[in-house]
Amino acid sequence: MTTEQRKNIVKQAKGMSEKAKIRVRAVRKDSNNQIKEYEKEKEISEDESRRGQAEIQKITDSYIAKIDSLFSNKEVDILKV
Repeated sequence: MTTEQRKNIVKQAKGMSEKAKIRVRAVRKDSNNQIKEYEKEKEISEDESRRGQAEIQKITDSYIAKIDSLFSNKEVDILKV
């Protein structure tokens, strides 16, 4: 495989990792909207809402870090000659 082909594969992998991060953020948005809806309907308190949103953010950050780590490892593997 040529260096140019390897770089193209890395670009594709980067695009895939970005799409994965977008999906994770979309799930975060949906989850936060659901929590806000529960708060609006008085099913949960404002404090519970904040705690829930903070927990969702922690989980989101964790998965985005995993995606970044996987991409970095894969990039090294692909570019290794």
